[in-house]
Amino acid sequence: MPRAHEDERSARSVTALIESSVGSLVEILAAALVALEIVVLFGGVVSRYVFDHPLVWSDELASILFLWLAMLGAVIAFRRDEHMRMTAVVGMLPAPARDRFNAFATAAALAFLLLIVWPSCQYAQEEAAITTPALEISNAWRAAALPSGIVLMAVFALLRIGKLGSPRSVVIALGTAGGVIALFWLAGPVFRQLGNLNLLIFFVGVVAGTVFAGVPIAFAFGLSVFGYLALATHTPLIVLVGRMDEGMSHLILLAVPLFIFLGLLIEMTGMARAMVAFLASLLGHVRGGLHYVLVAAMYLVSGISGSKAADMAAVAPVLFPEMKERGAKPGDLVALLAATGAQTETIPPSLVLITIGSVTGVSIAALFTGGLLPAIVLAFLLCVVVRLRYRDAVPGAVERATKRQIARAFLIALPAVALPFLIRAAVVEGVATATEVSTIGIAYSAIAGLLIYRQFDWAALRPMLVSTACLSGAILLIIGTATGMAWGLTQSGFSRTLAATMTGLPGGAISFMAASIAAFVVLGSVLEGIPAIVLFGPLLFPIAKANGIHEVHYAMVVILAMGIGLFAPPFGVGYYAACAIGRVEPAEGIRPIWAYMLALVVGTVIVAAVPWISIGFLK
Repeated sequence: MPRAHEDERSARSVTALIESSVGSLVEILAAALVALEIVVLFGGVVSRYVFDHPLVWSDELASILFLWLAMLGAVIAFRRDEHMRMTAVVGMLPAPARDRFNAFATAAALAFLLLIVWPSCQYAQEEAAITTPALEISNAWRAAALPSGIVLMAVFALLRIGKLGSPRSVVIALGTAGGVIALFWLAGPVFRQLGNLNLLIFFVGVVAGTVFAGVPIAFAFGLSVFGYLALATHTPLIVLVGRMDEGMSHLILLAVPLFIFLGLLIEMTGMARAMVAFLASLLGHVRGGLHYVLVAAMYLVSGISGSKAADMAAVAPVLFPEMKERGAKPGDLVALLAATGAQTETIPPSLVLITIGSVTGVSIAALFTGGLLPAIVLAFLLCVVVRLRYRDAVPGAVERATKRQIARAFLIALPAVALPFLIRAAVVEGVATATEVSTIGIAYSAIAGLLIYRQFDWAALRPMLVSTACLSGAILLIIGTATGMAWGLTQSGFSRTLAATMTGLPGGAISFMAASIAAFVVLGSVLEGIPAIVLFGPLLFPIAKANGIHEVHYAMVVILAMGIGLFAPPFGVGYYAACAIGRVEPAEGIRPIWAYMLALVVGTVIVAAVPWISIGFLK
């Protein structure tokens, strides 16, 4: 027996050494990639705007590095167990059952990784035939990130599953996951006869079952779309990997890690504290004062990056620490953050607005003009909920600031307060793209921290870079698998069926608008805004025009409805992105978010009922 125990300890020691060594190497590489992306994109801005000599290869190199950053970040998130998952149901179970579900969640994630590893290798082989236009290298250098990240996550899944519970519970978890997959596989001939009923089985049933069982969201989406394509269609599985690549490596999403790092940087340099101190001097004495500030801050910065996740990442690190110190519950904070993400979808320059203009022919300038007031209506209603929720709260020991104190706080915070205006001006004036602009903010914040606030902790840079990669990977893997799901819905013919159904609705414009709101809330929960608009915009906008609905008015209603679906649990991807950015368990935000979602629904109905809100300022 002593010999057996000694061998077991030795095996565990070797396993821990492997995990630590591989994990440290991945973290170093991911941190270096974040830093390199900042240097490449900022170098492109300086070269183009200052020296009038564009670096034609900068975007291409950034795209290659970005997919590696996303996959290595997902590996770090898997190792740290920081992929978003729903634990509301599992958390109510007794400890032994909870351990079994945790083991099952890891086994299910491992199953998806093992199922997708070969198609990802095939995809990388096919991409080898493509040569990049600027760097003139094989695209396999970029595509190889997918199988590499998948294999590394599978390794960490195997290492983790051996630590979860007793050997018996691990065997049960593996057996359950394998048994469910085997049953689905055996039922393949039946699924191929069910037609679009498979959409309910896989995209509702499988997703709901795995999500509530505690499987990380990205892997729950991945299993559902893999099962649909493999068992209900004849589509090659390499297509799923291609759609994941498309979803994760869209260059506009590079703003996500860069804005996450910017948020960490302004917190480290003291800019965040200066900004919060000024905002608190204005509203800190009011019940729920900083909640109003969060709503206003999201309105202010929204659209500067083209990504809601990036907007939330720019605001949350500034306000959340101080709000928590003042007694705000993490669940309520992340619920309000997600709600403001939906509220600000129409604020220009929004990528969704640009997409609508490009696929429907609606004037982008008109969309930009029409998008400001609907967001104000929704912001007002969110503030009403904050007021009702905190009307009985004790304000605390914060005294109302004097005019002198407010002025002093403003002067101290001025460099920090100027940052959102600088970022927006850089985009509007064409100095930088929505992706590049965050690097200007990073350079500005670094200079302000070094020269003005005199706070810059060099030792904190590496952990900040690793945290940036980890959080970005968790968000981007969800977007990647959700994009695969969107493609599956497209190929099923669901979009054409929906358009035909809505064309035949009785009741004219009112019933069509009501059906549009309901449909786009559902679509927003399973599709990102851009795929949904590309799929259904060309189909539904002509129907809206035929019903006498102004196209800009219809666009605002559709975007707001999609935003509600995108940020509403349990299926909304945006909600889990908000939880990841706020580092809050999704279960904590479920209860408080419904009041905010009700306010958003009421606001959307008001915008739909009063066209002037959307088109009143159009020429």
